[in-house]
Amino acid sequence: MKFGKIAVNDAEGSLLAHSLQNGRLSFRKGRSLSRADIEVLKAAGIETVVAARLEAGDISEDEAANRIGRLLAGTNVTANAAFTGRVNLTAAVTGLIIYDRFAIEQVNLTDEAVTIATAPPFDFVVPNQIIATIKIIPYGLSETMLADCLLIAEQAKAKISIASFTEKKVGLAQTTLPGGKESILKKTSDVMISRVNGLSSCVLFDERIPHTQHDVAKMVRAASTRCVDILLIAGASAITDRRDVIPAGIVDAGGTVIHCGMPVDPGNLLLLGKFDDMDIIGLPGCARSPKFNGIDLVLRRLAADLPVTSGDIMAMGVGGLLKEIPNRPSPRSSDINTLPSRPRIAGLVLAAGQSRRMGSINKLLADIDGQPMVSHSTRIVTESEASPVVAVTGHQADNVAKALEPYDLTIVHNPHYAEGISGSLQRGLAALPKDVDGVIICLGDMPKVASTVINKLIAAFNPVEQRAICIPTWHGKRGNPVLLASRFFDEIHEISGDVGARGLLGAYPELIYEVEIESDAILTDIDTPQALENIRSCW
Repeated sequence: MKFGKIAVNDAEGSLLAHSLQNGRLSFRKGRSLSRADIEVLKAAGIETVVAARLEAGDISEDEAANRIGRLLAGTNVTANAAFTGRVNLTAAVTGLIIYDRFAIEQVNLTDEAVTIATAPPFDFVVPNQIIATIKIIPYGLSETMLADCLLIAEQAKAKISIASFTEKKVGLAQTTLPGGKESILKKTSDVMISRVNGLSSCVLFDERIPHTQHDVAKMVRAASTRCVDILLIAGASAITDRRDVIPAGIVDAGGTVIHCGMPVDPGNLLLLGKFDDMDIIGLPGCARSPKFNGIDLVLRRLAADLPVTSGDIMAMGVGGLLKEIPNRPSPRSSDINTLPSRPRIAGLVLAAGQSRRMGSINKLLADIDGQPMVSHSTRIVTESEASPVVAVTGHQADNVAKALEPYDLTIVHNPHYAEGISGSLQRGLAALPKDVDGVIICLGDMPKVASTVINKLIAAFNPVEQRAICIPTWHGKRGNPVLLASRFFDEIHEISGDVGARGLLGAYPELIYEVEIESDAILTDIDTPQALENIRSCW
């Protein structure tokens, strides 16, 4: 790959290394310079640009990131579409991140151009949470370098997966001594039941027993007969030795003490044991606290069917000082999303128009390869990462709705469709969940726009980085669909007539991000009988 100053006349096809601002000219870094761009630059008096040019044997940053992302995405992990050389891996389920730290380090040591950042191993994650990101630093890699990186990742088994929680039957027993406070026992029960419920499991019983070796042994055997998967025992006094009441009771019942104590604070006095197939945790005093502590490190792994050995507990010491992390959430905390999440982008299909320029037919119902045009356009949206999807009907609403029956979406009707597109936009936005981060507005008469286009726009979307309006382009020409951040929804509700959201593009040029697309399908809507025949002939 070549990088440096290039004469504007020679820059067609190059990737702009730095953003350019010159009067009304605004080109962002990474833009692939088209012939039209070259003319704009020359008209602005710009003679040279700093740019990158891929050579034979090179591969683009996005393709390199995509290939690494696909290789690293393991069980219950989704590799999102690359944008600016970055692929985010997101969790598909609630569970724990698992990967081989050494394997990830081996990939990072391959070359400075390839970087992988991950959340800590065994972190608790929820669906759509970003758990890792692959970033290619330059604008391209050589095929040889990429091949080396992929080989090392494959040989090192660098997959990143999510171990999902499975429903466990959990028993809770608390030992008591004379003079013990019921309020303390109740608080332990409330906190531990909440902790267990947050791991997709349930507490079968919550019982009190005398603080004796005999009664602990009796409880262990009884829990096993009740098919308990995990038995939690909270002692009236702390476990300070393998010969203490709770570990001695486990051994007396015929069980095994796997480990006594852990290099985690809070949580030092935790005990791990086993009776047949039942796991046993002797709870430390921090069981009464809902804050993240050593109990969570062990209980979460057991709930995700991950074995916990004595060596595993000993290895928890690095990063095991938790006292200075007051904000670290418990599983049921409203702040569980400590890691960034993939934005939730809804899809909106506008299918209400009257097709005035088509004559007597409704173009949305016109047959293309055995299906109505609107069926093709909608299928593309439902196959993309946009979710949920809402379609707005108007003209011949029943027939259009019937064409959309095969798809997982919500249909809303705009009775005032003849007044223009703004009403359909407003009806569609009103039907979206309140927590969406944005919406991708798709036209029902653009059946050749691929779902990958929608995914590229979603990958580009980042309001924090001034990418709140994402527009696809082909050789510098803007097309559809358009992705808008939710911050603009109120403004759309104020517009009227047939102007759509065009006014936003002029009002917020600094928030627009153009995404170059490889196909001119983003420019092709079907408005005339000739356009319909053309698309039928080349389908």
